[in-house]
Amino acid sequence: MAAIRQNVFDPLINEQYIQSVKLLKAEFLGPTTLDLNIDGPSQPVSTYDLFVAWHHVAANTFTPPDQTGRSVSHRGPAFLPWHRFMLSIFELQLQRVLNAPEFGLPYWDWASDGQLSVGQQPNSAIWQPDRMGGTGAPVSTGPFAFDDAPDSWRVRIESGAQGQMRQTDRGLRRALGANPAVRSLPTKPQAVSAVALTPYDAAPWNATSSGFRNRLEGWRPLATAPGMNNRVHLWIGGDMLAFTSPNDPIFFLSQCNTDRLWEAWLQRNNRAYLPAQSAPDTLQGHRIDDIMTSLVTQPTSIRQMLDLTAQYVYDTLQP
Repeated sequence: MAAIRQNVFDPLINEQYIQSVKLLKAEFLGPTTLDLNIDGPSQPVSTYDLFVAWHHVAANTFTPPDQTGRSVSHRGPAFLPWHRFMLSIFELQLQRVLNAPEFGLPYWDWASDGQLSVGQQPNSAIWQPDRMGGTGAPVSTGPFAFDDAPDSWRVRIESGAQGQMRQTDRGLRRALGANPAVRSLPTKPQAVSAVALTPYDAAPWNATSSGFRNRLEGWRPLATAPGMNNRVHLWIGGDMLAFTSPNDPIFFLSQCNTDRLWEAWLQRNNRAYLPAQSAPDTLQGHRIDDIMTSLVTQPTSIRQMLDLTAQYVYDTLQP
């Protein structure tokens, strides 16, 4: 039976999510920082932090290597299938540690919060102590607050200034709504407009492209600042600004909502995807049958990510 991905505002779903990510953060199954070429002495890496490292590595991997700006996971057509791949494996890990195969990774409908006033958004329900906690450097409220307790949420891997991963030991950082260029989250009308856009993607297949993927990723349109997914990262700030953004558990809830909007688009458009496999090798990593690799599981193809309804469905696809 497919898991049902629901809004995280359901109290039980919220509680299960917090419990499961903390279990993954406390689980060490063998991989070390040495195995992952992370600067510093060899230290064990938690199952949770493997996803942090995976996201960073993919965001800094370019195929072909001479690409400018388009990595295997960002600024190109594979942005949505690559993140779906990551979320699907993360969801399986949550189910495993909860011993609940029916548990669906929840989503945070950030466009609903975008309907609130600018002043209300940093104080919405998602940021309350019984949910994801609030803002700060470090965050000092909620389940991911930083204190002297041994089970306190600690950031162990971060992006270095030169694009490398390095070890650290600090609290989670957020700066909700503090970026003067991005004072508001995306809105419901913007989400509706994005889902209505076709085609999926278009030449030059990067951050300047027209089409649905680039609108949802958030590089276009750039009237004043990035939109949609990118805007959410900028609005939250702190650890969500780096390629190690999965350090913040809100990353998975936010990205799940982005995936939900893609699923709404896929169902309207016969699960279309571009570019085709016949596209030039300069689009390697982004063509429909190209392979996506992982630090956590076996590789898969983009095509295999276009329909995962056997694994999960959403409670609603309304933008």
